Amino acid sequence: MDIFLSAVLGELASRSINFFISKSSKAKVLDVEDSLQRVLLRAQVIIDEATGRHITSQAVLQQLDMLRDAMYHGCYILDTFRCQSHDEHDANDQVVSHSFALSKVNSLKGFCSSSRNTHILEQLQDALDNLSYMILDVKELVVFLTSYPCLYRQPYSMHLLLHNCMFGRQMEAELVLNFLLQARPHGAEELEVLPIVGPGRVGKSTLVANVCKDERVRDQFSEILFLSDHDFRDEKLMHLWEGCAKKFQNCTAIKDVRVLVVVEVAGDFNEGEWKRLYSSSKQFLTSGSKIIITSRSKKITKVGTRSALMLKYLSDEAYWYFFKTLAFGSTDPMMHPRMACLAMEIARVLQRPFVTGTITAGLMRDNFDTHFWCKLLAFLRGFVKWHVSRFGEDPSNCLNQNKPAHLRRMIRTSEAIMVYGWYECRSQEEVPKMRLQNLMYGRAKPSGRFETLAWSSPIPPYYSYIFACEIEDLKNTAVKRKRS
Repeated sequence: MDIFLSAVLGELASRSINFFISKSSKAKVLDVEDSLQRVLLRAQVIIDEATGRHITSQAVLQQLDMLRDAMYHGCYILDTFRCQSHDEHDANDQVVSHSFALSKVNSLKGFCSSSRNTHILEQLQDALDNLSYMILDVKELVVFLTSYPCLYRQPYSMHLLLHNCMFGRQMEAELVLNFLLQARPHGAEELEVLPIVGPGRVGKSTLVANVCKDERVRDQFSEILFLSDHDFRDEKLMHLWEGCAKKFQNCTAIKDVRVLVVVEVAGDFNEGEWKRLYSSSKQFLTSGSKIIITSRSKKITKVGTRSALMLKYLSDEAYWYFFKTLAFGSTDPMMHPRMACLAMEIARVLQRPFVTGTITAGLMRDNFDTHFWCKLLAFLRGFVKWHVSRFGEDPSNCLNQNKPAHLRRMIRTSEAIMVYGWYECRSQEEVPKMRLQNLMYGRAKPSGRFETLAWSSPIPPYYSYIFACEIEDLKNTAVKRKRS
C-alpha cells in the first residue's frame, strides 16, 4: 500500500512540475511565434515591392538577397514548428491511460518534451532576431525602392507570379545583365566572356534565356546566336559566320553591329575546340560583341574574362516557400494546418527537383483535399522506398541525370512506368497529348512504347519536357525472374 501511495504521489508531483514548465514555455513560444509572423509579413511586403521593380544597384540586390534568404528561413522554421505542434495535438487526442507502472517513463517523456520546446523556442527566437535585424538594415533601402521603375503590376495571387517568372534568380539575372550592358574597356581587344557553371537542371539555360528577353539586351545587340558544343566544328563555324555577315550587310552602320553569342556545352568541355571557336569569333565579330558560355564542368571558368557565375540548387527553405505557394494557390495555408503539414512532408520526399515540384504542386492545387494529399504522401513515400531498395538510387537522381528510371502508378499499383530517357522540345506542335500526371495519378491506359508530356515551361526558353516510356507489369516481371 505504501509503495502504491508513493507511486501516486510521485506521478502527481512530476505531472505538476511538467505542467507548469510546459505552460510557461508554451506561452513564450506562442509570443515568439506571433512576433515572427508579424516580422515575416513586413519582410514579405518589402520583397514583393522589390521584386516588381528594376533594380540596378549591386549593393541593393545583395541586401535584398540576404533579406529574402532570412525570410525563407523564417517561414521554414515557423511552418516546421506549426506542423510539430499540430502532430503533437493529434497525438494527445489519441492518448490512452496507462498503468502507474509507466510513471517513470511518462516523467522522462515530459522532460524530453520540455527540452524539445526549449529547442524550438531557441530556433524561433534566432529566426525572429535575424529577420528583425535584416529589416532594420534595409530601413533606408525601402525609401529608395520607389525610385526604381516598375516591371509589372502585382497579381492578385502570388502563385501566379511564381508560376510565370524565374524564381530565386533575381540577383544572378542582374549580374548577367550588368555584364552585357556594361561598356567595353577602352582599348580592349579581347572578346569578353562570362562563364556560367552549375549542375544539371539548375536553370542555366533558363537564366540566360530570360536575360536575353530583356529589351535593353535586345537594343544592345543586333543579333543573339545560340550555339551548342556540336557547332564547334570548323565547317559549321564558317557557315555560321558567313550567314551572320549576310544579315549585317543591310545595316547602315556596320561598326555598331554587336553580336551576343550564347554557347551551351552539354558534354565535357574541350579546350581545343573552344580555342577554335574563340579565335574565329574574334575574326568575324565586331567590337562590343560578347560571349556567354554555360556548362556543368568547372573547366570553363578559366576561359572567362569575368569571374564565373556559379549556380546552385534552391535551399530547403527557398524550395519550401516556392512549393507551398504553388500548392495552396490563393488559399491561406494557416486556415488548413493539417494540409500544410502534409505539403511539407511531400516537399521533403521530392528532394527539391524543380520540374517534379512544379508538377506535384499543380496536382495538389487541382485536388485540394486532405484525403487526396494523404494518399499522395503515402504513395510517394512507398514509391521512393521501393525504387531505392530495388535500384539503389532515388528516382529523381536518375531522371536528373537522364538515366533509365521506374515510376509507379498510384491507381494501378501492379504497373510501373519504365522511363528510358527524356528530351527537351521547343516546338509546341510536336508535344504529345498524354500528360505524365494522367499516367501516374490517373486512369490513362497506353500500350507499347510511347511518349508523354511531363511539363511545359511558361517562361523562356519555353521548353517542353518529353519522356520516352513503356508500361511494365510488375507481376509478370516477377514471375519471369523466378522462372529464370
